[in-house]
Amino acid sequence: MLDQLILFIDAETMVIDKPAGLPVDTPRRGGDSVAGRLNELKQGFQRPPTPMHRLDQDTSGCLLLARSPKARSSLQKAFEARQVEKYYLAVVDGEVDQDEGTIDLPLGKKSSEKAGWRMVADPKGDKAVTNWRKISVRDGHTLIEFRPVTGRTHQLRVHAREAFGRGIVGDRVYGVPGGPMLLHASRLFVPREKKPAIDVSAPLPDYFGEWGSEA
Repeated sequence: MLDQLILFIDAETMVIDKPAGLPVDTPRRGGDSVAGRLNELKQGFQRPPTPMHRLDQDTSGCLLLARSPKARSSLQKAFEARQVEKYYLAVVDGEVDQDEGTIDLPLGKKSSEKAGWRMVADPKGDKAVTNWRKISVRDGHTLIEFRPVTGRTHQLRVHAREAFGRGIVGDRVYGVPGGPMLLHASRLFVPREKKPAIDVSAPLPDYFGEWGSEA
């Protein structure tokens, strides 16, 4: 039940720790999703909450939901003003030398009959900016904290590949296939006008293994 994954809740908002493998939106082919199980998150309210952003199906971690139309409008304005701060932890293939940096690389969608669609670096695409810092290096891999400034589809996954060469471990499309994708929405900070800011963290899933002691 999704109500067992609630990290934060008040009368306006809710944050859950979305598990990897569960899409936010219901897939076109049907199947399980957060959207299809929102009634599990009513928590005494008549209406279910509304997800305010998206996480890829194989990305785990903090997902923000609004519990009323008024809260939805307020949160939408915060997102549009880029006041919401999202933090992600990812294990990338290779040892990264630099301690921190900014990836400023526009992204566009590329489609083909054979491979379907994917996001690619495109000078004429949408602006995409990600700040990052190195946390630790182990066994030829690096734990990176990403802070996206923009919110493009698959932004972190493409930026990780373009900036570090091989991408995120477990990413079948943009990185290194094999095992679960090691990308986790670890922290969410949401300023609010008349209430204390939301500042919530989600622990690394067990399948990150020893990286959990580094975060």
